[in-house]
Amino acid sequence: VQLQASGGGLVQAGSSLRPSCAASGSIFSINAMGWYRQAPGKQRELVAAITRDDSTNYADSVKGRFTISRDNAKNTVYLQMNSLKPEDTAVYYCAAGVAGQRGYAYWGQGTQVTVSS
Repeated sequence: VQLQASGGGLVQAGSSLRPSCAASGSIFSINAMGWYRQAPGKQRELVAAITRDDSTNYADSVKGRFTISRDNAKNTVYLQMNSLKPEDTAVYYCAAGVAGQRGYAYWGQGTQVTVSS
């Protein structure tokens, strides 16, 4: 499985962004996809995840502002980020979980999101 993330950028607080993550390869084995982020000096944290049956979960810090979704025809997962805050600044990574392996086994390269105040 290969993951290609894109769609980050530099925006002002209160703005929106929608990073995307395109999957290729053995996509039939993917049973969940997630978005993580890592800010400087902080640990990587799960932001949002979506399973094969479209169950979703979110970090408390983004609930009500971020929405994860997927387009199966395009093999792409999106993270709609609204009402962005400076504390959302981080490198955002997409990840894929596959059958037979624990956790998220495959990772994209990351896309930078910077929110200015």
